[in-house]
Amino acid sequence: MLTVHHLNNSRSQRILWLLEELGLEYEVKSYQRDATTSLAPPTLKAIHPLGKSPVLEDDGQIIVESGAIIDYILRRYGNGRLMPAPGTPAHEGYLMWLHFAEGSAMLPFLLALYTSRLGEAAAPLAPRIEEQIGSHLAYFAAELGDRDWLVENQLSGADIMMSFVAELAAKQGLGAHFPTLEAYARRLQARPAWQTAAARTEPYAYRLD
Repeated sequence: MLTVHHLNNSRSQRILWLLEELGLEYEVKSYQRDATTSLAPPTLKAIHPLGKSPVLEDDGQIIVESGAIIDYILRRYGNGRLMPAPGTPAHEGYLMWLHFAEGSAMLPFLLALYTSRLGEAAAPLAPRIEEQIGSHLAYFAAELGDRDWLVENQLSGADIMMSFVAELAAKQGLGAHFPTLEAYARRLQARPAWQTAAARTEPYAYRLD
């Protein structure tokens, strides 16, 4: 059985959502953040040296990195679902979003989080970080346009991967600037599979309702 090593209020929530969308059986091994530092517990390092989540365990194989996990699950267990056919232009777009989520979109949000702990010392960096958050969200919103989903207007792993970015933006009050992204986040959270995954790990800090 698939096992997800899940950290509360983290990006591993989207892996649980994917497994629910596919109707796969899986086990959740839950870990709690430190109440003071919000860091993952040291016990996660027993699973993977970096001590991060998500970690997927499948028949003794350990897989890390959200995009790689989503790609692995869909290739091995998806049976063509939630992924455009390889070799098509749509598949190339889908792969781009798998990498964009962590490789580009999350970076300025993480910089904002870390520099916020520096107080006034972070002031020179703040405008650049804010500009980068805005430019990445503007690109995201423009590519989504008036569609429901990112690739061929069909739910795919690309949407699951980008879900946390949209949730985070909405939670940080950026919905007024990017209303289509907030609507997108609410649309995905309304899906029965998302609701089922969230019920297994409540409370989830990025729930919008």
